[in-house]
Amino acid sequence: MQNNNDNDIILNNISFAYKQRNILENVDLVIKKGEFASIVGPNGGGKTTLLKLILGLIKPDRGVIRIFGKSPDKARQQIGYMPQYAHLDMDFPATVMDVVLMGRLRKTTLWFSKKDRIEVLTAIDEIGMSAFANTDFNELSGGQKQRILIARALCSSPDILLLDEPTANVDQQTEKNLFSILQKLNTKMTILLVSHDIGFVSKYVKSVICVNRQVVIHPTTLINGAMIKDIYHGDLKMVRHDHRCSQKGHTHD
Repeated sequence: MQNNNDNDIILNNISFAYKQRNILENVDLVIKKGEFASIVGPNGGGKTTLLKLILGLIKPDRGVIRIFGKSPDKARQQIGYMPQYAHLDMDFPATVMDVVLMGRLRKTTLWFSKKDRIEVLTAIDEIGMSAFANTDFNELSGGQKQRILIARALCSSPDILLLDEPTANVDQQTEKNLFSILQKLNTKMTILLVSHDIGFVSKYVKSVICVNRQVVIHPTTLINGAMIKDIYHGDLKMVRHDHRCSQKGHTHD
């Protein structure tokens, strides 16, 4: 009989330091299957570190992480990951198909099968970009590139999708379109995304994970101006209109 916790992401008493600087301390966090959460917090607060710990790209100095009852290393094939676009070098000749195929690369093989190509075309279709499959990646707009990078994370048919600032440097309409896609994807997978725009994402996500060395998770209905100010330690203003919030003074990682 399967334990209910085997469907969850569990961090138990996690601490991580980099060059003797504490990034995360005594983190206890449970993310239920089917969650759609935004990870927020100030620069250097540990947001990207949290994603990398879940992925198993780095290991905690203390504590235990379980992904669906397994270690992050063993669960990695069930996780799709989109890193920050600003950290990627995409200045090379490649089609949309080529870029998304990268998401099917495995250590055991350097060639792609017919199944790989079918999964890639399915992922491209899922984000509404089928007409661009053979287009050069560098010819796309910023928002279209973000969609393709999401498709690259999707083409392995993950149970968890991790996105590090997927809407950075795109306009508001593009942001809305991307979140509409993510809402549909959330019906079949857990989604965690890093974002600075709490006011915007609170309309879409179910909860907000506040990261500033320690971690606290809140339902979006409980997010208010005082809480945001405490997270960012800045002068912030927030206006609510049926869960719709606007924010001034937010920072950028």
